[in-house]
Amino acid sequence: MSVHIIVCIKSVVKEAPQGVAKRTPENSELNPFDRPALEAALEIREHHGGSVTVLTMGPPVSMEVLAEAQAMGTDRAVLVSDRALAGSDTLVTSKVLAAAIDKIGAFDLLLFGTRTADSDTGQVGPQTAALLNIAFVSRAKTITAQEEGWEIKRIMDAWEEIWQAASPMAATIDPRAFAPRPVGLVGISRVYEKLAIEHWSLQDLGLKVEEVGLMGSPTRVAALEQIKRNRKCHMLEGEPREQAAELMARLTKMGAID
Repeated sequence: MSVHIIVCIKSVVKEAPQGVAKRTPENSELNPFDRPALEAALEIREHHGGSVTVLTMGPPVSMEVLAEAQAMGTDRAVLVSDRALAGSDTLVTSKVLAAAIDKIGAFDLLLFGTRTADSDTGQVGPQTAALLNIAFVSRAKTITAQEEGWEIKRIMDAWEEIWQAASPMAATIDPRAFAPRPVGLVGISRVYEKLAIEHWSLQDLGLKVEEVGLMGSPTRVAALEQIKRNRKCHMLEGEPREQAAELMARLTKMGAID
């Protein structure tokens, strides 16, 4: 059984900037929640044969995360990049990814990380699956190929659920389920020696400028900022009973309790 797996990944900013986020080689990296999804795809390919295509939407700097994915062992890399995409929310991102996936062609499994480390919405996976009109399972722990589809196990609220879905289907991968393989500098340097990344624009996907970016997005991020919290530590003296009484008195004075 040979399978074609598509993994959608993202280049994320490492730390919240002051103002609007702008990704550069110095402040961006592969979304850590996408690494287990890449590992899941590679292990399934190693067991069943086939190929793994990695897809991302973003500025040109996103080529670096595609190169890292190729160093892990993926077979094909596609970057959707266009100035008109700036400011796209999760719905537009999902629309663009769905169009790119249609252009890539037939596939058996579509994987995402559970969320991204910068925006933390967890919306792109299920939204893309809905646009493609395929089954979706979140936080998959194991994915096993069957004759006509897939069996997926996931842990939700301490319960193990088992789902069966026809191919093609989509899933997000539980970040604890697959330990990503290490990528050494030698592997990355070899990829850069003959970097093979396909670049697609809006025109390649048949999308219009007014459908994407800020114009096409019903929501928008005004800015990212670091939250500063001023905390002080107060040590309560005395026996436990005295400490409890003092704590209750302080919380009452603060208005935290009546």
